[in-house]
Amino acid sequence: MNLPNKLTISRIILTLIFLVLIRQPALWAVISATVVFALAAITDYYDGYLAREYHLVTDFGKLLDPIADKFLILAAFLAFLRMNIVEDWMVILILGREILVTGLRLFALRKKVVLAAAKAGKHKTVSQIVAIFVILGFIIFKHSAIALSGWSKEVEIWWKIGIDAAMMMAVLLALISGASFIISNRKLIKTQ
Repeated sequence: MNLPNKLTISRIILTLIFLVLIRQPALWAVISATVVFALAAITDYYDGYLAREYHLVTDFGKLLDPIADKFLILAAFLAFLRMNIVEDWMVILILGREILVTGLRLFALRKKVVLAAAKAGKHKTVSQIVAIFVILGFIIFKHSAIALSGWSKEVEIWWKIGIDAAMMMAVLLALISGASFIISNRKLIKTQ
């Protein structure tokens, strides 16, 4: 197994660690979860970069990389949904897009075709990572504010507006990239 594929697998392991940490009610755990998420996001960049730069692209990597991305992103959004930070309809739309695209990838795989991630999918992933960092920043800020001087509902309203704006962008790009992925692979769908 080459280094890019090992990085992809490490992202799945880091996601599990992130989930354990983000569920803890302590500030240290949220900060640790943020660091772990950042490391996982960095592996997303480097596994692709190393695979392309050193000609280590494999079918295994093409298939597993987008799955590891989805696992990381959806785990975070589902954790935030459970914490009542994000709206359920936003997570449902993102999840629906991922199920549809993954289903199409699996369908293609049955035909011996591996569909790599498209550029629009990369932009979608970046927007989702940004939204997750905004939410993690909110959680850290809230924990710190409560520990120091109490929490203001007025401040929370402004954070909520920022979170909703970041999530709206992530949802919009998810829908656009999903539609783009389906359109660009429509010939595969028609030749069932």
